[in-house]
Order: sequence, then structure tokens, then C-alpha cells
Amino acid sequence: MITAERLLAETAETVGLDDFGHPSFRTGLEQLLASAAASAELTPVGEAALEATCRGHLVNRLKVTDHVRRHPEVLDTPIEAPIVIIGLARTGTTALSHLLGADPALRSLRAWEATDSVPPPTSAGYWADPRYLAARDAPDMLGLLNPGFKAIHHDPPEAPIECSLVLAEHFASVVFSTMFTIPDYDAWHLADDLRPAYDWHRRVLSVLQSGYPGRWQLKSPVHNLGLDALHATYPDARYVVTHRDPVRAVASVCSLVASLSGTFTDVDHRAYIASHWPEMMGVLLDRQMAFRRTHDDACIDVAYADLVADPLVTVQGVYDRLGLELAPEREAAIAAQAAAVPQHHHGRHEYSLAEFGLRREALEERFAEYLARFDVPREAV
Repeated sequence: MITAERLLAETAETVGLDDFGHPSFRTGLEQLLASAAASAELTPVGEAALEATCRGHLVNRLKVTDHVRRHPEVLDTPIEAPIVIIGLARTGTTALSHLLGADPALRSLRAWEATDSVPPPTSAGYWADPRYLAARDAPDMLGLLNPGFKAIHHDPPEAPIECSLVLAEHFASVVFSTMFTIPDYDAWHLADDLRPAYDWHRRVLSVLQSGYPGRWQLKSPVHNLGLDALHATYPDARYVVTHRDPVRAVASVCSLVASLSGTFTDVDHRAYIASHWPEMMGVLLDRQMAFRRTHDDACIDVAYADLVADPLVTVQGVYDRLGLELAPEREAAIAAQAAAVPQHHHGRHEYSLAEFGLRREALEERFAEYLARFDVPREAV
């Protein structure tokens, strides 16, 4: 059995460091491991994936904590007015983030630096960094285990990654819930104080921008769980909210979770997914709507249909709201990204409500407040 004590001791010995930073992360780690042991029903591959995932996050905690101890001045530089994409999952957040990530004037977070942050990358050496080159040339392990998943979601090494990866280093992230069936962890996470997790988030970004500064563009639907904590951490943040029929989004999320978690278990968890994930999506929207009651002026709305129909015009509209000039070289880079990765680039993701025994009427009732304010087009599913 995987235990927190064993992981902490072995990781510390391997790295040669023993300060993991603020100890509040341990609760999330313990909750994750206990919930996985009780409910995830993992295969040997799944057990190995869980342990490797936890070890990787702990290694980066050790290195980031040590770097800040040796270079405390990195925390003195403010993170100014980050642009944070916070729509629900499956509403175009990834596509929009990838477009903004092509803008050379913005600072985006990539998976290789989020998971291996020390030494901080530099502006001049960013794309020649051995960590990026290794990530670029490494085999796609998830793709080898689950070849169809790339049609559902794919972040290549050069593209921005979700902040959920950084929050996972504090073991407070929904990313674990998409990989493993862990209802007890989710119940704990929904009730958790997320301020320490966002303190960690800021610490990682501070380290990363110390060698490569710039205005951050960030993205993750899971930010909706902790928008108050996020905003307290970055008071001048601007939020880009993507909008799509939430019923369609629920069906897509259920399909994504079934595919991804199915990589690590042989047990059919679709009944659990159908009961659990519509409510998870409902909580995400509830918290987004509550946040907007007091911070609506910080939000920029983007329709999924507009993003699909004309990505460049949609991005121009976002830049106009942000007061940014879309200079020719920036526009050309974003246009090239849109042309290089059109919708369904890796195949079409097929899914339906019926597959999970869900009904549109019940879901629309759950999302009634959102649908009353945002008259998003209904999509067949």
C-alpha cells in the first residue's frame, strides 16, 4: 500500500532535501491516498501511475522550497494582472489558452516547467532548455496506454498547461479526480480552505518568472472552486470566462473521465461518474456565479460558438477588453496557431448523455441560474 510517510521519506532521501514547504499539503496527500485505496480499484498500472504522480509533485515541492530558501528575493517581484481563463471544462478553455499561448508577448505555463521548476528557465534559453527538449522528444505514455484519449484532450509540450498541475503539487486539485475514482477526496477538497494551495501557486509562478518575466496567461476550469482564494492571491487578475451549453459540457466531461480513469482501472465506474460529475460541474458553476456577483467587472465573456467560428476575431475581442494591442507579429503568431491546430485535429470526440443515463431536463434544472443569465445555444448530445 502507498503511504504518505513512505513517499515523503523516500522522496526526501532521493532528492537530498527534506523541507516540503507549508505542511498543509500533507492533508491532501493523505486524503488522496486513502480515497484511492478505498475506491479507485486500480490496476498495477494505476497503482504505479498514482505513486509516480505523487512522487513527481513532491520532488518539485522540495526543489521549489529549497530555491526560495536560497533566493527569497524571487517572492518580492509582483505577479501583475494575470489573465486567467476560467470557463467550465469542455467549453473551449484549452483552445483559447493555446491561442493566447502563441502570443510571444504573454508568459504561459508549460507542463515541463510546472513539474520541474528549478532552476528557473530563462527568456533567452526557454525553447532550448533541456527540460523542454526532453519533454518534446519523450514518448507519449498516456497515448501509448490510451491511444484514443488524444482526440478528447491533448496538451503538447510547447502548449500551455492547466494550473491544476501546480495546484496538484499542494495536493488540492481536481486533476486527481479525473484520473482516479476518489469520492472521499473530492468531498474533502470541496470543503477545503484553498488559500494555502494558491500560496503555493504564487510561489511556483514567482520562481518561474524570475528568469523569464512577463504577463501571465493562465488557465484551468478548476480555478472555479477557489476563485476567492485566487483573487485574494492576484487582486488585479482578469478572468476570461468561456461559455457553452453546460449539458453538452457535462456529457463531454463524463466521457473524458471515463476514458482517462479507465486507463488505470479495469472496473466500470460509469455509474459513479454519471452521479458524481454533473454535481461537480454544478458546484464549479455555482462558485463561478457567486464570485461574479462581486467581481463581474473583472470578467470577460467568450462564447464557445464564436471561438470555433472565428478564433482570431474572438481573441481580438478579448484583447480589446483587456486594453491590449494585437500587434501584427502577435496576430500572425495566433493566426498560425489557429491554422495549425483546427478543431478535431486529433480526431472527433464522440459522446452522449444516453451513454451515462443522463437527461437534459434534470441537468438544465441543476444549471438553471447559469442558463437564466447566459442564454447559451443548446447543443444536441
